[in-house]
Amino acid sequence: MKRLAVLPAVCCWIACLSAGAAPAFRDRTAELGIGLGNDAACCVDVDNDGWTDLISGGAVWRNKAGKGFEKLADMGACVAADFDNDGWTDLFCWSGLKLYRNEAGKAFREVAMPPMATNCRGACWGDWNNDGFVDLYVGGFEDWDRQVTYPRYVIVNNGGKSFTITWSDATYRTRGVTACDFMRTGTPAVYASNYRLQPNCLMVGDGFGSFTNRAAGLNALATSEGFDGGHSIGAAWGDFDNDGWMDLFAGNFAHRDSRGDQPKSRFLRNTGPAAGFRFDDKGTCGVFYQESYASPAAGDFDNDGRLDLIFTAVYGVASFGVPNYPVLYRNGGAFAFTDVTTAAGVAQLPPTYQAAWADFDQDGKLDLVCGGKLFGNQAAAGSWLRVRLEGDGNRVNRSAIGAQVRVRTKDRVFTRQVEAGTGEGNQNDLTLHFGLGDHVGPVSLEVLWPGGKVQTVRRAATGRTLVVRFRG
Repeated sequence: MKRLAVLPAVCCWIACLSAGAAPAFRDRTAELGIGLGNDAACCVDVDNDGWTDLISGGAVWRNKAGKGFEKLADMGACVAADFDNDGWTDLFCWSGLKLYRNEAGKAFREVAMPPMATNCRGACWGDWNNDGFVDLYVGGFEDWDRQVTYPRYVIVNNGGKSFTITWSDATYRTRGVTACDFMRTGTPAVYASNYRLQPNCLMVGDGFGSFTNRAAGLNALATSEGFDGGHSIGAAWGDFDNDGWMDLFAGNFAHRDSRGDQPKSRFLRNTGPAAGFRFDDKGTCGVFYQESYASPAAGDFDNDGRLDLIFTAVYGVASFGVPNYPVLYRNGGAFAFTDVTTAAGVAQLPPTYQAAWADFDQDGKLDLVCGGKLFGNQAAAGSWLRVRLEGDGNRVNRSAIGAQVRVRTKDRVFTRQVEAGTGEGNQNDLTLHFGLGDHVGPVSLEVLWPGGKVQTVRRAATGRTLVVRFRG
């Protein structure tokens, strides 16, 4: 019954656009003066001016109050977090396996890292040992010609002064990695997307820096009967059904062979503590078949309170003449997703692994970086709230990586997390964005900080950016 109930709303939204309303997105790349490449995108405020900057195209691009961008530094593909808790967001360049300290938003200086011999396609930050400093999980892919699988690494931060490799393994061909405290224990887990029909890994942390792969026991392998795993490239965490628990979308590159379609992409619903946090495989939920799906990113682009999904593709037109383009899926509720790519104005984007969300002009609507373009969101804003969390740099890392916020209205709950790594090597903005649907008036917030402390904010005004600082 619930699934049927949301369909008229979806159809109405599409019909309104088809009837002549402006599409949600407009390509603003040229007018903003940004030389945006087609590599992974990292959205983060590097100069602490309150405006989200962008790292892509081999450069750090400084946001000039939403009116344009200027090049600040040269840089490869990155994930960002304040590793030394000095108040400035630093950059781990996973494409070059180098770490750069942020020098007061004016420049970046390379910091020594332990040597890594790997082919990395993505990494993520998280405080694996709950010491108040963010650590790294670095993926390791392959050299297909040499038939070599490269190692992935857990790298622990030594109080912001140095880093130590504490674990490595070359069993799986890992591409995207992304972290989440999906059990709400105060300690994050890492989901590793593995290629070549290998099962994905759900690395659950113990709070002391060690991990156990619990993907099989928690039904998080993202595969189909007859296969050990999929050709997974990237995954995205998000509370897709607004029940307060973080779910997963696992993206699979699904070839066809003598067995039929290899494992398709799927939504994995977090069943919560009542069912031991086992994931319920919901299947495709409206995500139609394309062979070359790649990197997903979740964000509520229409501010209805439900997380939508941009899902890239990398073939363009496949060898069989079948188009493969990035697709924007609108979440209609009850795990029913609808293709709104054309109506929203983002049809036929080029082959890309790039997908990330941020509100670059602070108008209360998420903008999209995908396919070498920055799309401004020009839809009606509706009700919204932006939340920026700040750790104390002692018990909680300054960037608040790993924190979750639940926003409660009279009859709904909306959950978002601060994450540094999604899909394959991308990063959404650290400032959390909440679309609130038709809600009017103040809201209450519950912040779950890394380490497990819960902090409550009551009667927060909406339509603004709210800063919440950790209170120990």
